[in-house]
Amino acid sequence: MTVVALFGAGGKMGMRLGRNLAGSRFQTRHVEVSPAGRERVKQAYGVDCIDAGEAIIGADVVVLAVPDTAVGAVAHYLVPKLAPGTMVVILDAAAPHAGHLPERADITYFVTHPCHPPIFNDETDPAAKADHFGGIAAKQHIVNALMQGPDAHYALGEEVARAIWAPVMRSHRVTVEQMAILEPGLSETVCATLLDAMREAMEEAIARGVPREAARDFLLGHMNILAAVTFEQVQGVFSDACNKAIVFGKDTILKPDWKRLFEPEEIAESVRRIT
Repeated sequence: MTVVALFGAGGKMGMRLGRNLAGSRFQTRHVEVSPAGRERVKQAYGVDCIDAGEAIIGADVVVLAVPDTAVGAVAHYLVPKLAPGTMVVILDAAAPHAGHLPERADITYFVTHPCHPPIFNDETDPAAKADHFGGIAAKQHIVNALMQGPDAHYALGEEVARAIWAPVMRSHRVTVEQMAILEPGLSETVCATLLDAMREAMEEAIARGVPREAARDFLLGHMNILAAVTFEQVQGVFSDACNKAIVFGKDTILKPDWKRLFEPEEIAESVRRIT
């Protein structure tokens, strides 16, 4: 049986992954430093967490379900102790892209991250509709990168990724650099920023007298249809008035050189800030 050592098993992400691993073919060893986290694992799965040294003996895969800011320190502690050929799975591209992983040529580094359940979906079950993060009931896509290691290891890494992020639809193979473009570049620096700006705009409309419920309903409803047309989920076009408003809005809201955020040096600096 393939053995997976799950580090950070009692944390928020570790508990998410542990639930899915419990229903997979993988034998999971749980590692958690905090007493509260150890108790959560015990209550959830009826098993005791074990020490790091014991967990990595004979482990085929080591999953680091720890914060981005801790990945480097944990990896530098663990990697020198791992057997050759062990796969280390990291759940975000930030630390790998920033160069925080120790150099060791006979170790495989595999990076995976969820896309999260898409806005446009076919979910009908209430539990799936309420699963906005994914990994519980709603289907989602994922991205994976074999950072280093033999290409034959990709299949195992992808199998682990499909297990921890289940249920999974499409699984995309990308590079670590491309994953960093997606996050923090596309998803956080751009998408999260613009969404936060929309929330601020809604609050401004409310401050100017629009009832809160009306403003929220109006904005979220328009986000739905505008996104469907923009991303070609449905066939349609904006009105002439809407297109004119977009031109004016871009000139007013966005800096002319905003796409420099995707330049390699800007992505690297963004990653540096969060790690």
